[in-house]
Amino acid sequence: MTHLKPGDPAPNFTGKDQHGNTVSLSDYKGKKLVVYFYPKDDTPGCTAQACNLRDNYSELQKAGYSILGVSADTEKKHQKFIEKYDLPFPLIADTEKEVIQAFGVWGQKKFMGREYDGIHRETFVIDEEGKIEKVVEKVKTKDHTAQILA
Repeated sequence: MTHLKPGDPAPNFTGKDQHGNTVSLSDYKGKKLVVYFYPKDDTPGCTAQACNLRDNYSELQKAGYSILGVSADTEKKHQKFIEKYDLPFPLIADTEKEVIQAFGVWGQKKFMGREYDGIHRETFVIDEEGKIEKVVEKVKTKDHTAQILA
């Protein structure tokens, strides 16, 4: 697992959002961007995290941030997740795990004594120049906005 740190250039990614539209890092040039990686749509932790970002979306926008969520779920699952929880930001359907691999968030995990490969819940704050400003490795799903703005 490669690990990006503050000061590193953000990987130049391209993916498809819930509507099948192409989304790239270059679309956000000159803007601050939060890219958050999460394991799976509509699971308790991922829902808490997405809803925390939704509930504080205007505060994040006032601070100048755009938000992008990324998981390996399909466009269709993302669309259902967005509709169910009224999420105001796009989700990238990275079914091939290209963006996930580029950011180095795919790797070994442990859950209930079982080891497996999966997506690590991490968030990258990217500045207007496309450089990583902050990496949140220990995400607090119910208080994620505070971690981003701290």
